Amino acid sequence: MDIVRSKKNIITSVFFKVILLALGIMTTRYLIRYTGNEVNGIYSLFKSIVGFLTIAELGVGTAISYCMYKPIVDGDNAVVSALYRLFKKTYCIIGFLILIAGLCVMPFLPLLAKDYTVDINIYLTYALMLVSIVLSYFYSAKSSLINAYKNNYVTTIISSGGMAVQQVAQMVILIAFRSFVLFLICRIVFVALQWIATEICVRKCHGDILENKTSKISPELKSEIISNIKAMFMHKIGGALVNSVDSMIISAFCGVVLLGKYSNYVSIMTSMVGVLILFFTPLTSIIGHLYAESGGEELKKYYSFFNGVNFILGAVFFLGYYAVIDEVVFIFFGSGLELPSSVKLVITLNYFIQFLRQSTLLFRDSTGTFYYDRWKPLIEGGANLLLSLLFVYIFPTQYKLIGVLVATIITNLLICHTIEPYVLYKHVFKCSMRKREFEIYLQMVVFAVLLFVFEAVNVSLSSVWGTFVLNGCIAVLIAAVSLPITLATNKGFRFYMSSFMKKTLARLKRG
Repeated sequence: MDIVRSKKNIITSVFFKVILLALGIMTTRYLIRYTGNEVNGIYSLFKSIVGFLTIAELGVGTAISYCMYKPIVDGDNAVVSALYRLFKKTYCIIGFLILIAGLCVMPFLPLLAKDYTVDINIYLTYALMLVSIVLSYFYSAKSSLINAYKNNYVTTIISSGGMAVQQVAQMVILIAFRSFVLFLICRIVFVALQWIATEICVRKCHGDILENKTSKISPELKSEIISNIKAMFMHKIGGALVNSVDSMIISAFCGVVLLGKYSNYVSIMTSMVGVLILFFTPLTSIIGHLYAESGGEELKKYYSFFNGVNFILGAVFFLGYYAVIDEVVFIFFGSGLELPSSVKLVITLNYFIQFLRQSTLLFRDSTGTFYYDRWKPLIEGGANLLLSLLFVYIFPTQYKLIGVLVATIITNLLICHTIEPYVLYKHVFKCSMRKREFEIYLQMVVFAVLLFVFEAVNVSLSSVWGTFVLNGCIAVLIAAVSLPITLATNKGFRFYMSSFMKKTLARLKRG
Protein backbone atom coordinates (compact mmCIF):
# COMPACT_ATOMS: atom_id res chain seq x y z
CA MET A 1 0.00 0.00 0.00
CA ASP A 2 1.27 3.53 -0.87
CA ILE A 3 1.66 4.69 2.75
CA VAL A 4 3.24 8.07 1.98
CA ARG A 5 0.50 9.14 -0.42
CA SER A 6 -2.18 7.72 1.87
CA LYS A 7 -0.91 9.84 4.75
CA LYS A 8 -0.74 12.92 2.55
CA ASN A 9 -4.31 12.41 1.31
CA ILE A 10 -5.69 11.73 4.79
CA ILE A 11 -3.85 14.59 6.53
CA THR A 12 -4.90 17.10 3.88
CA SER A 13 -8.51 15.90 3.94
CA VAL A 14 -8.81 15.91 7.73
CA PHE A 15 -7.12 19.32 8.03
CA PHE A 16 -9.54 20.99 5.65
CA LYS A 17 -12.55 19.11 6.96
CA VAL A 18 -11.93 20.39 10.49
CA ILE A 19 -11.62 23.94 9.16
CA LEU A 20 -14.81 23.53 7.14
CA LEU A 21 -16.59 22.08 10.17
CA ALA A 22 -15.81 25.19 12.21
CA LEU A 23 -16.65 27.55 9.35
CA GLY A 24 -19.85 25.64 8.55
CA ILE A 25 -21.07 26.02 12.12
CA MET A 26 -20.28 29.72 12.07
CA THR A 27 -22.01 30.20 8.71
CA THR A 28 -25.16 28.48 9.97
CA ARG A 29 -25.03 30.59 13.12
CA TYR A 30 -24.94 33.80 11.07
CA LEU A 31 -27.63 32.50 8.71
CA ILE A 32 -29.96 31.92 11.67
CA ARG A 33 -29.01 35.18 13.39
CA TYR A 34 -29.50 37.44 10.37
CA THR A 35 -32.21 35.65 8.37
CA GLY A 36 -33.94 33.39 10.95
CA ASN A 37 -34.26 29.67 11.68
CA GLU A 38 -37.04 29.35 9.11
CA VAL A 39 -34.66 30.35 6.30
CA ASN A 40 -32.19 27.82 7.72
CA GLY A 41 -34.93 25.21 7.41
CA ILE A 42 -35.66 26.21 3.81
CA TYR A 43 -31.94 26.06 2.98
CA SER A 44 -31.83 22.53 4.45
CA LEU A 45 -34.85 21.60 2.33
CA PHE A 46 -33.11 22.91 -0.81
CA LYS A 47 -30.02 20.85 -0.03
CA SER A 48 -32.15 17.74 0.42
CA ILE A 49 -34.03 18.27 -2.86
CA VAL A 50 -30.82 18.83 -4.79
CA GLY A 51 -29.26 15.84 -3.04
CA PHE A 52 -32.14 13.70 -4.27
CA LEU A 53 -31.82 15.05 -7.81
CA THR A 54 -28.18 14.06 -8.00
CA ILE A 55 -29.20 10.42 -8.42
CA ALA A 56 -28.90 11.44 -12.07
CA GLU A 57 -25.16 11.14 -11.50
CA LEU A 58 -25.84 7.39 -11.76
CA GLY A 59 -22.64 6.49 -9.92
CA VAL A 60 -20.64 7.28 -13.04
CA GLY A 61 -17.78 8.67 -10.95
CA THR A 62 -17.22 5.54 -8.90
CA ALA A 63 -17.76 3.19 -11.83
CA ILE A 64 -15.35 4.85 -14.27
CA SER A 65 -12.77 5.73 -11.59
CA TYR A 66 -12.64 2.05 -10.63
CA CYS A 67 -12.04 1.12 -14.28
CA MET A 68 -9.15 3.61 -14.42
CA TYR A 69 -7.11 1.93 -11.67
CA LYS A 70 -5.83 -0.99 -13.72
CA PRO A 71 -4.77 0.97 -16.85
CA ILE A 72 -3.05 3.50 -14.58
CA VAL A 73 -1.15 0.68 -12.84
CA ASP A 74 -0.27 -0.78 -16.27
CA GLY A 75 0.76 2.62 -17.65
CA ASP A 76 -1.83 2.42 -20.44
CA ASN A 77 -2.45 6.14 -20.98
CA ALA A 78 -4.50 5.54 -24.11
CA VAL A 79 -7.22 3.71 -22.16
CA VAL A 80 -7.11 6.35 -19.40
CA SER A 81 -7.61 9.09 -22.00
CA ALA A 82 -10.55 7.26 -23.55
CA LEU A 83 -12.15 6.76 -20.15
CA TYR A 84 -11.64 10.43 -19.30
CA ARG A 85 -13.38 11.58 -22.49
CA LEU A 86 -16.30 9.26 -21.75
CA PHE A 87 -16.36 10.57 -18.20
CA LYS A 88 -16.40 14.23 -19.34
CA LYS A 89 -19.16 13.73 -21.91
CA THR A 90 -21.33 11.78 -19.47
CA TYR A 91 -20.99 14.36 -16.70
CA CYS A 92 -21.98 17.22 -19.00
CA ILE A 93 -25.14 15.32 -19.94
CA ILE A 94 -25.82 14.62 -16.26
CA GLY A 95 -25.47 18.30 -15.40
CA PHE A 96 -28.17 19.24 -17.90
CA LEU A 97 -30.43 16.41 -16.70
CA ILE A 98 -30.16 17.63 -13.10
CA LEU A 99 -30.99 21.17 -14.24
CA ILE A 100 -34.12 19.99 -16.08
CA ALA A 101 -35.24 17.76 -13.20
CA GLY A 102 -34.63 20.59 -10.72
CA LEU A 103 -36.77 22.98 -12.73
CA CYS A 104 -39.58 20.40 -12.79
CA VAL A 105 -39.58 20.34 -8.97
CA MET A 106 -40.06 24.11 -8.65
CA PRO A 107 -43.90 24.15 -8.83
CA PHE A 108 -44.06 21.79 -5.82
CA LEU A 109 -41.84 23.84 -3.49
CA PRO A 110 -44.73 25.35 -1.46
CA LEU A 111 -46.06 21.83 -0.74
CA LEU A 112 -42.67 20.65 0.52
CA ALA A 113 -42.08 23.73 2.69
CA LYS A 114 -44.83 23.31 5.30
CA ASP A 115 -45.61 26.43 7.39
CA TYR A 116 -43.40 28.54 5.12
CA THR A 117 -44.03 32.21 6.02
CA VAL A 118 -40.71 34.04 5.72
CA ASP A 119 -40.54 36.87 3.16
CA ILE A 120 -38.15 35.47 0.53
CA ASN A 121 -38.66 34.38 -3.07
CA ILE A 122 -38.57 30.61 -2.67
CA TYR A 123 -38.38 30.03 -6.43
CA LEU A 124 -35.46 32.40 -7.07
CA THR A 125 -33.42 31.13 -4.12
CA TYR A 126 -34.01 27.51 -5.09
CA ALA A 127 -32.94 28.26 -8.68
CA LEU A 128 -29.69 29.82 -7.45
CA MET A 129 -29.01 26.75 -5.31
CA LEU A 130 -29.68 24.51 -8.30
CA VAL A 131 -27.28 26.44 -10.57
CA SER A 132 -24.45 26.17 -8.02
CA ILE A 133 -24.81 22.38 -8.03
CA VAL A 134 -25.15 21.99 -11.79
CA LEU A 135 -21.96 23.99 -12.43
CA SER A 136 -19.90 21.57 -10.34
CA TYR A 137 -20.64 18.75 -12.79
CA PHE A 138 -18.83 20.47 -15.63
CA TYR A 139 -15.43 19.91 -14.01
CA SER A 140 -16.13 16.71 -12.06
CA ALA A 141 -14.37 14.56 -14.69
CA LYS A 142 -11.13 16.47 -14.17
CA SER A 143 -11.33 16.12 -10.38
CA SER A 144 -11.93 12.38 -10.71
CA LEU A 145 -8.97 12.03 -13.07
CA ILE A 146 -6.68 13.60 -10.48
CA ASN A 147 -8.10 11.34 -7.76
CA ALA A 148 -7.65 8.23 -9.90
CA TYR A 149 -3.90 8.89 -9.81
CA LYS A 150 -4.08 8.82 -5.98
CA ASN A 151 -3.62 12.59 -5.70
CA ASN A 152 -6.80 13.22 -3.72
CA TYR A 153 -5.01 15.89 -1.68
CA VAL A 154 -4.85 18.13 -4.78
CA THR A 155 -8.61 18.16 -5.36
CA THR A 156 -9.15 18.46 -1.61
CA ILE A 157 -7.06 21.62 -1.48
CA ILE A 158 -8.97 23.10 -4.42
CA SER A 159 -12.49 22.16 -3.30
CA SER A 160 -12.07 22.58 0.45
CA GLY A 161 -9.91 25.69 0.18
CA GLY A 162 -12.49 27.25 -2.11
CA MET A 163 -15.30 26.23 0.21
CA ALA A 164 -13.52 27.76 3.21
CA VAL A 165 -13.08 31.13 1.49
CA GLN A 166 -16.67 30.89 0.23
CA GLN A 167 -18.05 30.45 3.75
CA VAL A 168 -16.06 33.42 5.03
CA ALA A 169 -17.44 35.52 2.16
CA GLN A 170 -20.98 34.29 2.93
CA MET A 171 -20.66 35.36 6.56
CA VAL A 172 -19.52 38.81 5.46
CA ILE A 173 -22.52 39.01 3.11
CA LEU A 174 -24.95 38.01 5.88
CA ILE A 175 -23.51 40.59 8.27
CA ALA A 176 -23.43 43.38 5.68
CA PHE A 177 -26.59 42.72 3.66
CA ARG A 178 -28.64 40.05 5.54
CA SER A 179 -29.53 38.66 2.12
CA PHE A 180 -30.23 34.98 1.43
CA VAL A 181 -30.12 35.70 -2.32
CA LEU A 182 -26.57 37.12 -2.18
CA PHE A 183 -25.63 34.23 0.14
CA LEU A 184 -26.54 31.78 -2.66
CA ILE A 185 -24.99 33.87 -5.45
CA CYS A 186 -21.75 33.63 -3.51
CA ARG A 187 -21.95 29.82 -3.85
CA ILE A 188 -22.13 30.12 -7.63
CA VAL A 189 -19.12 32.45 -7.80
CA PHE A 190 -16.88 30.14 -5.79
CA VAL A 191 -17.94 27.01 -7.67
CA ALA A 192 -16.82 28.80 -10.84
CA LEU A 193 -13.48 29.67 -9.23
CA GLN A 194 -12.96 26.02 -8.21
CA TRP A 195 -13.67 25.01 -11.81
CA ILE A 196 -10.91 27.35 -13.04
CA ALA A 197 -8.42 26.09 -10.44
CA THR A 198 -9.15 22.44 -11.30
CA GLU A 199 -8.75 23.18 -15.02
CA ILE A 200 -5.31 24.73 -14.47
CA CYS A 201 -4.14 21.89 -12.22
CA VAL A 202 -5.26 19.00 -14.43
CA ARG A 203 -3.74 20.54 -17.55
CA LYS A 204 -0.43 20.95 -15.77
CA CYS A 205 -0.32 17.44 -14.28
CA HIS A 206 -2.18 15.34 -16.88
CA GLY A 207 -2.10 17.40 -20.05
CA ASP A 208 -1.10 14.36 -22.09
CA ILE A 209 -4.27 12.54 -21.02
CA LEU A 210 -6.46 15.49 -22.03
CA GLU A 211 -4.74 16.00 -25.38
CA ASN A 212 -5.10 12.40 -26.54
CA LYS A 213 -8.42 12.44 -28.40
CA THR A 214 -8.01 9.45 -30.68
CA SER A 215 -7.91 6.39 -28.40
CA LYS A 216 -11.08 4.35 -27.93
CA ILE A 217 -12.49 2.02 -25.31
CA SER A 218 -12.67 -1.69 -26.08
CA PRO A 219 -16.15 -3.27 -26.25
CA GLU A 220 -15.30 -5.45 -23.21
CA LEU A 221 -14.33 -2.44 -21.07
CA LYS A 222 -17.35 -0.48 -22.24
CA SER A 223 -19.60 -3.39 -21.25
CA GLU A 224 -17.98 -3.51 -17.81
CA ILE A 225 -18.47 0.23 -17.33
CA ILE A 226 -22.15 0.03 -18.31
CA SER A 227 -22.71 -2.81 -15.86
CA ASN A 228 -21.00 -0.88 -13.07
CA ILE A 229 -22.92 2.31 -13.87
CA LYS A 230 -26.22 0.43 -13.70
CA ALA A 231 -25.23 -0.99 -10.33
CA MET A 232 -24.13 2.38 -8.93
CA PHE A 233 -27.32 3.98 -10.24
CA MET A 234 -29.27 1.66 -7.99
CA HIS A 235 -26.99 2.52 -5.08
CA LYS A 236 -27.59 6.21 -5.74
CA ILE A 237 -31.36 5.79 -5.72
CA GLY A 238 -31.21 3.89 -2.44
CA GLY A 239 -28.97 6.50 -0.84
CA ALA A 240 -31.21 9.34 -2.01
CA LEU A 241 -34.36 7.64 -0.72
CA VAL A 242 -32.73 7.10 2.69
CA ASN A 243 -30.98 10.44 3.20
CA SER A 244 -32.57 13.24 1.17
CA VAL A 245 -36.15 12.00 1.38
CA ASP A 246 -36.01 11.90 5.19
CA SER A 247 -35.51 15.68 5.31
CA MET A 248 -38.23 16.28 2.71
CA ILE A 249 -40.69 14.16 4.71
CA ILE A 250 -39.82 16.05 7.90
CA SER A 251 -40.33 19.38 6.11
CA ALA A 252 -43.62 18.34 4.48
CA PHE A 253 -45.19 16.72 7.59
CA CYS A 254 -43.49 18.47 10.53
CA GLY A 255 -42.72 21.91 9.06
CA VAL A 256 -39.63 23.91 8.07
CA VAL A 257 -39.22 25.26 11.62
CA LEU A 258 -38.69 21.78 13.08
CA LEU A 259 -36.55 20.88 10.05
CA GLY A 260 -34.41 23.93 10.83
CA LYS A 261 -33.83 22.72 14.41
CA TYR A 262 -33.22 19.17 13.24
CA SER A 263 -30.78 20.38 10.57
CA ASN A 264 -28.68 22.09 13.25
CA TYR A 265 -28.20 18.76 15.04
CA VAL A 266 -27.66 16.89 11.79
CA SER A 267 -25.27 19.49 10.35
CA ILE A 268 -23.00 18.97 13.36
CA MET A 269 -23.39 15.22 13.00
CA THR A 270 -22.76 15.09 9.23
CA SER A 271 -19.79 17.43 9.51
CA MET A 272 -18.32 15.20 12.19
CA VAL A 273 -19.04 12.07 10.15
CA GLY A 274 -17.46 13.80 7.17
CA VAL A 275 -14.25 14.23 9.17
CA LEU A 276 -14.31 10.56 10.18
CA ILE A 277 -15.01 9.35 6.64
CA LEU A 278 -11.95 11.24 5.47
CA PHE A 279 -9.87 8.64 7.27
CA PHE A 280 -11.30 6.19 4.75
CA THR A 281 -12.24 7.96 1.49
CA PRO A 282 -8.69 9.01 0.42
CA LEU A 283 -7.75 5.32 0.61
CA THR A 284 -10.23 4.27 -2.09
CA SER A 285 -7.78 4.61 -4.97
CA ILE A 286 -4.93 3.14 -2.87
CA ILE A 287 -6.94 0.01 -2.04
CA GLY A 288 -8.19 -0.15 -5.63
CA HIS A 289 -4.60 -0.24 -6.90
CA LEU A 290 -3.66 -2.88 -4.29
CA TYR A 291 -6.60 -5.06 -5.35
CA ALA A 292 -5.61 -4.70 -9.02
CA GLU A 293 -2.07 -5.80 -8.14
CA SER A 294 -2.55 -8.48 -5.46
CA GLY A 295 -6.18 -9.64 -5.35
CA GLY A 296 -8.59 -10.20 -2.45
CA GLU A 297 -6.44 -12.28 -0.12
CA GLU A 298 -4.06 -9.40 0.48
CA LEU A 299 -6.97 -7.07 1.26
CA LYS A 300 -8.60 -9.20 3.94
CA LYS A 301 -6.14 -8.29 6.69
CA TYR A 302 -6.51 -4.59 5.87
CA TYR A 303 -10.30 -4.89 5.97
CA SER A 304 -10.17 -6.44 9.44
CA PHE A 305 -7.91 -3.63 10.66
CA PHE A 306 -10.17 -0.92 9.25
CA ASN A 307 -13.20 -2.50 10.93
CA GLY A 308 -11.47 -2.03 14.27
CA VAL A 309 -10.48 1.55 13.48
CA ASN A 310 -14.03 2.21 12.29
CA PHE A 311 -15.55 1.08 15.60
CA ILE A 312 -13.09 2.95 17.86
CA LEU A 313 -13.52 6.21 15.94
CA GLY A 314 -17.30 5.77 15.99
CA ALA A 315 -17.47 5.00 19.72
CA VAL A 316 -15.39 8.05 20.68
CA PHE A 317 -16.99 10.56 18.35
CA PHE A 318 -20.63 9.46 18.55
CA LEU A 319 -20.67 9.10 22.33
CA GLY A 320 -18.98 12.50 22.48
CA TYR A 321 -21.67 13.89 20.19
CA TYR A 322 -24.43 12.54 22.41
CA ALA A 323 -22.73 14.00 25.48
CA VAL A 324 -22.34 17.59 24.29
CA ILE A 325 -24.63 18.25 21.31
CA ASP A 326 -27.25 20.20 23.31
CA GLU A 327 -24.55 22.53 24.64
CA VAL A 328 -22.98 22.83 21.17
CA VAL A 329 -26.31 23.86 19.62
CA PHE A 330 -26.87 26.42 22.40
CA ILE A 331 -23.35 27.85 22.11
CA PHE A 332 -23.21 28.10 18.33
CA PHE A 333 -26.82 28.59 17.22
CA GLY A 334 -28.51 30.19 20.22
CA SER A 335 -31.23 29.31 22.73
CA GLY A 336 -34.63 27.83 21.94
CA LEU A 337 -33.30 25.54 19.21
CA GLU A 338 -32.74 22.40 21.30
CA LEU A 339 -34.49 19.11 20.47
CA PRO A 340 -35.87 16.63 23.06
CA SER A 341 -33.41 14.07 24.51
CA SER A 342 -35.30 11.23 22.83
CA VAL A 343 -34.63 12.76 19.39
CA LYS A 344 -30.97 13.28 20.27
CA LEU A 345 -30.67 9.62 21.27
CA VAL A 346 -32.25 8.34 18.04
CA ILE A 347 -30.10 10.65 15.88
CA THR A 348 -26.97 9.33 17.60
CA LEU A 349 -27.91 5.67 17.20
CA ASN A 350 -28.98 6.18 13.59
CA TYR A 351 -25.71 7.73 12.50
CA PHE A 352 -23.53 5.36 14.55
CA ILE A 353 -25.20 2.34 12.93
CA GLN A 354 -24.72 3.92 9.50
CA PHE A 355 -21.10 4.76 10.26
CA LEU A 356 -20.27 1.13 11.04
CA ARG A 357 -20.77 0.47 7.31
CA GLN A 358 -17.86 2.72 6.26
CA SER A 359 -15.10 0.14 6.11
CA THR A 360 -17.32 -2.21 4.08
CA LEU A 361 -18.34 0.59 1.69
CA LEU A 362 -14.70 1.63 1.29
CA PHE A 363 -13.64 -1.86 0.21
CA ARG A 364 -16.77 -2.32 -1.92
CA ASP A 365 -16.06 0.82 -3.96
CA SER A 366 -12.34 0.04 -4.18
CA THR A 367 -12.88 -3.49 -5.49
CA GLY A 368 -15.84 -2.76 -7.77
CA THR A 369 -18.21 -5.21 -6.07
CA PHE A 370 -21.07 -2.70 -6.05
CA TYR A 371 -22.56 -4.61 -8.98
CA TYR A 372 -23.35 -7.69 -6.89
CA ASP A 373 -25.58 -5.90 -4.38
CA ARG A 374 -27.18 -3.57 -6.93
CA TRP A 375 -30.72 -4.51 -5.85
CA LYS A 376 -30.02 -3.83 -2.17
CA PRO A 377 -30.31 -0.01 -2.35
CA LEU A 378 -33.69 -0.21 -4.10
CA ILE A 379 -35.00 -2.53 -1.40
CA GLU A 380 -33.43 -0.36 1.30
CA GLY A 381 -34.71 2.91 -0.14
CA GLY A 382 -38.21 1.60 -0.79
CA ALA A 383 -38.48 0.06 2.68
CA ASN A 384 -37.21 3.25 4.29
CA LEU A 385 -39.65 5.43 2.35
CA LEU A 386 -42.66 3.23 3.15
CA LEU A 387 -41.73 2.87 6.84
CA SER A 388 -41.09 6.62 7.16
CA LEU A 389 -44.49 7.50 5.69
CA LEU A 390 -46.17 4.83 7.83
CA PHE A 391 -44.53 6.02 11.05
CA VAL A 392 -45.25 9.68 10.25
CA TYR A 393 -48.95 8.83 10.04
CA ILE A 394 -49.20 6.49 13.07
CA PHE A 395 -46.80 8.22 15.50
CA PRO A 396 -48.19 11.05 17.69
CA THR A 397 -47.33 14.57 16.53
CA GLN A 398 -44.44 15.03 18.95
CA TYR A 399 -42.85 11.74 17.82
CA LYS A 400 -43.23 11.99 14.03
CA LEU A 401 -39.59 13.05 13.62
CA ILE A 402 -38.48 10.05 15.70
CA GLY A 403 -40.61 7.80 13.51
CA VAL A 404 -38.74 8.89 10.37
CA LEU A 405 -35.38 8.14 12.02
CA VAL A 406 -36.52 4.79 13.43
CA ALA A 407 -37.47 3.74 9.91
CA THR A 408 -33.90 4.45 8.77
CA ILE A 409 -32.44 2.47 11.68
CA ILE A 410 -34.62 -0.55 10.89
CA THR A 411 -33.64 -0.60 7.21
CA ASN A 412 -29.96 -0.26 8.07
CA LEU A 413 -30.05 -3.13 10.55
CA LEU A 414 -32.10 -5.57 8.51
CA ILE A 415 -30.81 -4.82 5.02
CA CYS A 416 -27.52 -2.91 4.84
CA HIS A 417 -25.62 -4.69 7.61
CA THR A 418 -26.65 -8.05 6.22
CA ILE A 419 -26.18 -7.75 2.46
CA GLU A 420 -23.15 -5.44 2.10
CA PRO A 421 -20.58 -7.50 4.05
CA TYR A 422 -21.98 -10.75 2.59
CA VAL A 423 -21.26 -9.54 -0.95
CA LEU A 424 -17.75 -8.41 -0.03
CA TYR A 425 -16.86 -11.69 1.65
CA LYS A 426 -18.33 -13.79 -1.14
CA HIS A 427 -16.82 -12.02 -4.14
CA VAL A 428 -13.57 -10.55 -2.78
CA PHE A 429 -12.45 -12.54 0.26
CA LYS A 430 -14.22 -15.75 -0.82
CA CYS A 431 -14.91 -17.00 2.70
CA SER A 432 -17.63 -16.95 5.37
CA MET A 433 -18.62 -13.63 6.99
CA ARG A 434 -19.84 -15.16 10.28
CA LYS A 435 -17.03 -13.63 12.34
CA ARG A 436 -17.66 -10.20 10.84
CA GLU A 437 -21.40 -10.51 11.42
CA PHE A 438 -20.83 -11.36 15.07
CA GLU A 439 -18.30 -8.55 15.42
CA ILE A 440 -20.53 -5.80 14.00
CA TYR A 441 -23.56 -6.63 16.17
CA LEU A 442 -21.25 -6.88 19.19
CA GLN A 443 -20.06 -3.37 18.39
CA MET A 444 -23.65 -2.09 18.34
CA VAL A 445 -24.40 -3.72 21.70
CA VAL A 446 -21.22 -2.31 23.23
CA PHE A 447 -22.08 1.19 22.03
CA ALA A 448 -25.63 0.93 23.43
CA VAL A 449 -24.14 -0.10 26.79
CA LEU A 450 -21.73 2.85 26.66
CA LEU A 451 -24.69 5.20 26.09
CA PHE A 452 -26.46 3.66 29.09
CA VAL A 453 -23.35 4.09 31.26
CA PHE A 454 -23.02 7.73 30.20
CA GLU A 455 -26.66 8.41 31.05
CA ALA A 456 -25.99 7.07 34.55
CA VAL A 457 -22.96 9.28 35.25
CA ASN A 458 -23.40 12.49 33.17
CA VAL A 459 -23.64 15.80 34.99
CA SER A 460 -25.54 19.05 34.52
CA LEU A 461 -23.88 22.23 35.80
CA SER A 462 -25.14 25.78 35.91
CA SER A 463 -22.49 26.74 33.36
CA VAL A 464 -23.06 25.61 29.78
CA TRP A 465 -19.33 25.54 29.13
CA GLY A 466 -18.71 23.60 32.33
CA THR A 467 -21.29 20.98 31.34
CA PHE A 468 -19.83 20.82 27.85
CA VAL A 469 -16.24 20.21 29.02
CA LEU A 470 -17.05 17.80 31.85
CA ASN A 471 -19.53 15.65 29.92
CA GLY A 472 -17.19 15.61 26.93
CA CYS A 473 -14.35 14.29 29.10
CA ILE A 474 -16.62 11.69 30.70
CA ALA A 475 -17.76 10.50 27.26
CA VAL A 476 -14.19 10.12 25.98
CA LEU A 477 -13.16 8.15 29.07
CA ILE A 478 -16.13 5.80 28.72
CA ALA A 479 -15.58 5.39 24.96
CA ALA A 480 -11.93 4.45 25.59
CA VAL A 481 -13.25 1.01 26.57
CA SER A 482 -13.70 0.36 22.84
CA LEU A 483 -9.91 0.03 22.37
CA PRO A 484 -9.30 -3.01 24.61
CA ILE A 485 -12.53 -4.61 23.36
CA THR A 486 -11.32 -4.24 19.76
CA LEU A 487 -7.88 -5.58 20.63
CA ALA A 488 -9.51 -8.62 22.24
CA THR A 489 -11.97 -9.39 19.41
CA ASN A 490 -10.24 -8.24 16.19
CA LYS A 491 -7.21 -10.28 15.13
CA GLY A 492 -6.28 -8.03 12.22
CA PHE A 493 -6.42 -4.90 14.35
CA ARG A 494 -4.35 -6.62 17.04
CA PHE A 495 -1.71 -7.64 14.47
CA TYR A 496 -1.26 -4.16 13.00
CA MET A 497 -1.30 -2.42 16.38
CA SER A 498 1.39 -4.83 17.61
CA SER A 499 3.43 -4.17 14.47
CA PHE A 500 3.02 -0.42 14.90
CA MET A 501 4.11 -0.53 18.56
CA LYS A 502 7.20 -2.60 17.69
CA LYS A 503 8.24 -0.15 14.98
CA THR A 504 7.63 2.80 17.30
CA LEU A 505 9.74 1.27 20.09
CA ALA A 506 12.50 0.45 17.60
CA ARG A 507 12.58 4.06 16.44
CA LEU A 508 12.70 5.33 20.01
CA LYS A 509 15.63 3.06 20.79
CA ARG A 510 17.49 4.24 17.69
CA GLY A 511 16.69 7.86 18.39
